[in-house]
Amino acid sequence: MSAKQPVSLVRLVIATSAGNALEWFDIAIYGFFAVYIGKHFFPAINETVSMLLTFGTFGASYLVRPIGGAVLGAYADRRGRKAAMMLSVALMMVGTAIIALIPDYAAIGVAAPLAVFAARLIQGFSAGGEFGASTAMLIEHAPHRRGFFASWQFATQGLATLLAASFGFGLARLLTPADLAAWGWRLPFFFGLLIGPVGLYLRSYIDDAEDFKRAERTETPVRDVLARQKRLVLTAIGLLTVSTAVNYLLQYIPTFAIRQLHLPAATGFAATMVGGVILTVVTPFAGHLSDRIGRRTQMTCVAALFLISAYPGFSWATSHSSALPLFVLIAWLALLKSIYFGALPALMAEIFPAATRATGMSIGYNIGVTVFGGFTPAIVTWMLAATGDKSAPGYWLIVTAMISLSALAYVSRVKVTGPVSQQAAA
Repeated sequence: MSAKQPVSLVRLVIATSAGNALEWFDIAIYGFFAVYIGKHFFPAINETVSMLLTFGTFGASYLVRPIGGAVLGAYADRRGRKAAMMLSVALMMVGTAIIALIPDYAAIGVAAPLAVFAARLIQGFSAGGEFGASTAMLIEHAPHRRGFFASWQFATQGLATLLAASFGFGLARLLTPADLAAWGWRLPFFFGLLIGPVGLYLRSYIDDAEDFKRAERTETPVRDVLARQKRLVLTAIGLLTVSTAVNYLLQYIPTFAIRQLHLPAATGFAATMVGGVILTVVTPFAGHLSDRIGRRTQMTCVAALFLISAYPGFSWATSHSSALPLFVLIAWLALLKSIYFGALPALMAEIFPAATRATGMSIGYNIGVTVFGGFTPAIVTWMLAATGDKSAPGYWLIVTAMISLSALAYVSRVKVTGPVSQQAAA
């Protein structure tokens, strides 16, 4: 190992994190500012209808994520991780620019919601290819510390959540409610445009791992995954189910605080900031821990805690309808999520062989995120309206925790401890 390797790994983590932060910052601010986006682009007489249209657009964009994962994941397996990562950031910038600049419904009519929908489709396609390529890049450069280095993939999601929530909190404090609703909500999207060039610049100075360059490749990674690794894809989907549901539920919290708890907007953003700090700080330690005690053991314990604490936590917070219980609930969910998903990316990478790693992870990850993440705000909004129970988000977390526990049990049964062969995956 050369003396320069630690420096190159630090550079690699920063470059990968910058692009990943942009992806998740743009996703988070859409969720955080959904109330204002709904009023500008999806006006309706009934507020619930407006929010369902807003979050429906948010969720519908996830329908293209598996397509983006398949296309960009296959591109990463055939042509290299770096090439796919550069393309992913560039596409995300295009989608962000559209949302930042497009006039609202009052100015251009139906073209406004259609443009927002198109922007979310572009962002969804872009984000679909980010996870597989960048995670593969990280673990292939650090094969002996996969948990720690791959965990930065998700730690940056916490950083993006923190940054987006900080924007929301600061704008809610500095601007009048009228100014925030009229134009202030666009400012974070303009900021997101500044992150993109930084990500492109940093990624231009990294390269694929030597082992990947020398490895035998396939020209049909998508066909290979769908034909011979279907069970691995289903397992990957199950592994991330509870994690991605919590992630998107945290993005819904500002809306939940305003509409269900009747708290000021700044309170919801501040609670999410607490969650972002915990996700950013704890996740790398959780990744390191998984290298020592095993990923399945760590994740199984946390999924069980989600199962037994989700509904009581929401019930307690909603029965008090004040800031402190909301902060405690968010801190608890963020802590559990950090420990769970600090180990997740490395485990997902280890169940796929190198030749199809980016494709397999991308397809599994994006199907899971589409079903259990992108539609979580809409599902929770519907559950709240249908049941009248303010604690309804807890039911959704119970369902997703049970799915993840089933996937972990399957991984444990087949004793997957590293990259598996094509034959074992069939």
